[in-house]
Amino acid sequence: METLNCRGLACPQPVLRTKHFVESNPQAPKFTVVVDNAASAQNVVRFLESRGFSASLHQEGTDFEIKAVKSDESRGEAPGKEEAKSSEKMLVLVTKSTMGSGDDVLGEGLMFNFLNTLDEMGEVLWRLVFLNSGVKLTIEGARTLPAIQQLEAQGVSVLVCGTCLTHFNLLEQKRVGETTNMLDIVTSLQLADKVISV
Repeated sequence: METLNCRGLACPQPVLRTKHFVESNPQAPKFTVVVDNAASAQNVVRFLESRGFSASLHQEGTDFEIKAVKSDESRGEAPGKEEAKSSEKMLVLVTKSTMGSGDDVLGEGLMFNFLNTLDEMGEVLWRLVFLNSGVKLTIEGARTLPAIQQLEAQGVSVLVCGTCLTHFNLLEQKRVGETTNMLDIVTSLQLADKVISV
């Protein structure tokens, strides 16, 4: 039985590695995932169960071992669900440089993880729009810049508010996306099938 060693990986990497393994090995009837924190263990278990696996969790010391066993009936369900969504146009509206409120250091980390996980939406992800302090995520030196550039390279449209860049005196530092205006942003919201605002 194959074992995925996901020790030392920050969220959401254990789930992403597990997802990649499941999609790359659709006939694998069972495998094991090892993580070193409870939050990752719970996330991996929830993901596996959503893909038709039964998942048993066992803790030994600081390690959490998740044994995954696929049921025959559920094989091939996930690709069909993805195909059904592929005609949708999803717009993600990023209105600040952090995610959530309460602690900015945590919020910066959550936003970094969010942007690095967005490509998991696949073809449904159509456009990213950055407003207000969200434009700071698109500038030279931003930790989030490589993830946004990768999404743009994969065909995701990226719009960055010109008024916001000017307000923060960052226009010359923008390194990804098209500098845009409120009319383009409103039109994008009209054209999108779904909008996620963060």
